[in-house]
Amino acid sequence: MYRLLVGAIVPRPIAWVTTVDAGGVVNLAPFSFFTVASRDPAMLAISIGRTELEGKVAKDTLSNIRDNRQLVVNIATETHARELEISSLGWPTGVSEIERAGLTSRPSERVDVPRVAEAPIAFECRLEQEVVLGRDTLVIARVELIVVDDGVLDERGRISLAGLKPLGRMSGPRFCVDLAARTVAAPSVDLDSVVGS
Repeated sequence: MYRLLVGAIVPRPIAWVTTVDAGGVVNLAPFSFFTVASRDPAMLAISIGRTELEGKVAKDTLSNIRDNRQLVVNIATETHARELEISSLGWPTGVSEIERAGLTSRPSERVDVPRVAEAPIAFECRLEQEVVLGRDTLVIARVELIVVDDGVLDERGRISLAGLKPLGRMSGPRFCVDLAARTVAAPSVDLDSVVGS
């Protein structure tokens, strides 16, 4: 069933999550089961699966969130594909994926967890709640601050997909990057024009 889920529900946005462990080591990991959970207050939802690594009870990201209730969701762009893959490898606890990927951490303003300096968008968050769903844990994170690089904004102050070029997850070891290549306008429909309404 998993292969059908990840093959049919595409592209999926990627939450590139930074957390900090008890020793101050910055953890960085990508999660593609990710979306907006609430508009007001702003909240994000990230589904974190169980670890397959021997000797670990939970993935480092989830353990760190449980310990200090803070995280930063960074948005990776097409230029970050290699670094994102490096951060997804099964590094031992205590290893900083942000360093292994050759990235830079930058202090956040509202939380004690740093963000990825190279990422053009970062959501500084605090844990709102977690819900166990089967083998996964759904993390609901309240957004405290959104940091956006001016280079990804259009003339109206909105996010430009062409400027952002976010990575999206496809099935298997594939990403999509050209989300702005073709747009289709939503048809104009009103309730009275729908048959059977």
